[in-house]
Amino acid sequence: MKRKEFTSFDVAAVVRELREKILDSRVSKIYQLDGKTLLFKLHKPDNPAFRLVLEAGRRLHLTSYVMEKPLVPPAFCMALRKHLRSAWLTNAKQYEFERVVVLSFKTKTSELQLALELFGDGNIILVDGKGKILQALTYKRMRDRNILRNETFAFAPSSGQNPFNVNREESIEELRSFGDVEIVRAITRLLSIGGIHAEETLLRAEIDKTKACAALGKKELNTIFDGLQNLLLPIVSGKLEPCAVLGKDGEFIDVVPFKLKRYESFKCQPYESFNAALDEFYVRVIAVEKAKAGVEVDALKREAERLRRVIESQEKTLTEAKAKAERSREIGDAIYANVGELQVLLDRFLVAKESGKEWSEIVSEILADKRRGVKPWVFFDSFDSRNLVVNVCLDDSRFGLNLRGKLFENAGQFYEQSKRAMQRLNGAKAALEDTSRKLMETEAKIRETEALERVKPTEAVEELARRKVKRKEWFEKFRWFVSSDGFLVVAGKDAVSNEVLVKKYTEPHDVVFHADVVGAPFVVVKTGDKKPSEQCLREAGEFAAAFSRGWREGFGSVDVYWVKPNQLSKGGPSGESVPHGAFVVSGQRNWLRGAPLKLAVGVVVGNENEIEFVGGPVDAVKAKANAYMVVVPGDLTGKELFRLVLKGLAGRMSKEQREKVLKASVEEIREFIPYNKGRILET
Repeated sequence: MKRKEFTSFDVAAVVRELREKILDSRVSKIYQLDGKTLLFKLHKPDNPAFRLVLEAGRRLHLTSYVMEKPLVPPAFCMALRKHLRSAWLTNAKQYEFERVVVLSFKTKTSELQLALELFGDGNIILVDGKGKILQALTYKRMRDRNILRNETFAFAPSSGQNPFNVNREESIEELRSFGDVEIVRAITRLLSIGGIHAEETLLRAEIDKTKACAALGKKELNTIFDGLQNLLLPIVSGKLEPCAVLGKDGEFIDVVPFKLKRYESFKCQPYESFNAALDEFYVRVIAVEKAKAGVEVDALKREAERLRRVIESQEKTLTEAKAKAERSREIGDAIYANVGELQVLLDRFLVAKESGKEWSEIVSEILADKRRGVKPWVFFDSFDSRNLVVNVCLDDSRFGLNLRGKLFENAGQFYEQSKRAMQRLNGAKAALEDTSRKLMETEAKIRETEALERVKPTEAVEELARRKVKRKEWFEKFRWFVSSDGFLVVAGKDAVSNEVLVKKYTEPHDVVFHADVVGAPFVVVKTGDKKPSEQCLREAGEFAAAFSRGWREGFGSVDVYWVKPNQLSKGGPSGESVPHGAFVVSGQRNWLRGAPLKLAVGVVVGNENEIEFVGGPVDAVKAKANAYMVVVPGDLTGKELFRLVLKGLAGRMSKEQREKVLKASVEEIREFIPYNKGRILET
């Protein structure tokens, strides 16, 4: 069974990591993903955005996955945005080793706290600086406290003592006082560590968890206390060993901040942080739950059973309709085959009645003749004087002839009944065929769905990999490429990024390029203390030339130079200011004359058959791409140009990869083409 809830140890471990990572970050966005789950997007200077998930009653961790967000935010989410947007996260703490986390925020006008309760159904409560409740995910009245707007917030009663605040002597005496209570139950009642870690404490102390407290000696009680301290040590020291516990089929069973003795026989998958382990665990478990929730085998089986009952009823109706059609037709045929004798029988009734005889007298006379075996009287069976119907028995068929109508009219009525029965028969056949088709489709869906029970969770997990947000490297904020011989080359995008690139990310041993035109980026070759090759310098020069204003003006080439970082400064000649993003170059410049203005856009096929777009100087792209297109200055702009590039790349790929390239968004290659204009160079 997959674990569903946080423990106090989990809370302590995740809060410790969060304090190290996200304190002093600013709230940029808040989303409510469902009835209980919030997603905070946090920004911290010089760090990628953090995504913090808070789910009432269940979890708290950073996530690296993209999560679906509702189009219309719920009222609770809107209220949090009103109070917490642009607020600074100043603190994160666990309340008394309980499953409660308090996040502290500071705004321009106030200080607020957000309490996340991870026990029971859970709750998320926003509290103002005076301790009054501003908003809550769930409002309720309880015996020991109320969660109501404008009331003073109170924590739920503690589940036990904080294990960090107990001493050896008092703990031993209190455990003894439980008498005949099992030791595992006594620890759970005494301390707020939960059943799992109470059992873990006893496992490490090698003491039977069912043993009564009164039966434990002082040595055993001391061993239990030592076991508890050993359990708390990773939390105190911060030396966690986060891992996911895997089942026989590799499914996630649990996730723990440090290894537990209870999982010694299980395979564990380590993670670099407890937050990462929690993220992987809960996102996978929830994805599998959703996948399985969409698999409705039982409902399909109930539908199949209903269709079988319908088919049984339709087959019965079909049989009856067929029999009735045949019987009515046979009666009509029998009437025509014996028309003379049957007419004599009917005339006998009519003539006798006209002579003044009673119906009973006429019937008696005919029965007397029938007993003598005289035709047509032998056909007579009975008479319905009320409806004036003569019932006859002919060819093993019993049917009635109405004296009010002619004999041929009686035959026509039976033929009409046969016709209507045949019409119902055809309708019943069509209905039966339709139901049988539905049953076949349902049975096929059952087989498919039963297979999905095994396959779909796997697909759901695979889908997660595509939704995972790749942690961006520092240089991905700029334009960049890797040279054909492996050097990282980074370029500014505008005045601000030029300034940041040179001041913050350029080291003394790097090389800095600039085109000899007004309006060009600084391009830095990150050498890593190695001497860049002539090939690398040429590619960096082409990159600097391509993203200069020369591309926009339609130049074929421009001159480019490179210098060392110590040749750049912000100090211009006396009385002259240097604009933001610009630098004064002193000393000798190393020239690359006539650097051509051309770039390439390429496609790289990965090991998992996925595709990735790359861009940069032609030789650099050519070295790593499976296919590439060369672009030079020209008059095509925007999406028209981008689509032609994608079409050209697709034409150079296999059929399978071609479809992926054609389905790609033009936004994936926009960054690679200067000024979003140019033309494709035929090669």
